[in-house]
Amino acid sequence: MAHYAFLDENNIVTEVITGKDETELIDGLTPEEWYGNFRGQRCVRTSYNNKIRVRYAGIGYSYNEDLDAFIYPQCHPEATLNEVTCDWVCDNADHTVEV
Repeated sequence: MAHYAFLDENNIVTEVITGKDETELIDGLTPEEWYGNFRGQRCVRTSYNNKIRVRYAGIGYSYNEDLDAFIYPQCHPEATLNEVTCDWVCDNADHTVEV
C-alpha cells in the first residue's frame, strides 16, 4: 500500500489517496503513471511516514519539483521558504508559522 497525491495545473494537491504499492505495475505502468492517466491529473507518490518528498502531502499543499518536496501553504506574504527544510520562515515576531 502506498499513498499518492493528485496535482492540478499549478502543482497544488487536490486529493490524496491510498493505492497500489509503488513497486507494483498496473497494466505495465507505475501506479503514478496509471493513476495520473486514469484521472487526467498528474499523480505523485507521497509518504505517510515522511520518508520521501519531505512530508506527507495534504490538500492545498504545493509540490515543488525542483526541491522534490511537498510544501504546506504559505502562512503570510512575509514568510520565505527555507529550501533545505522546505518550511516557511518569518523573522516578524508578530507572526507564527503553523506546521
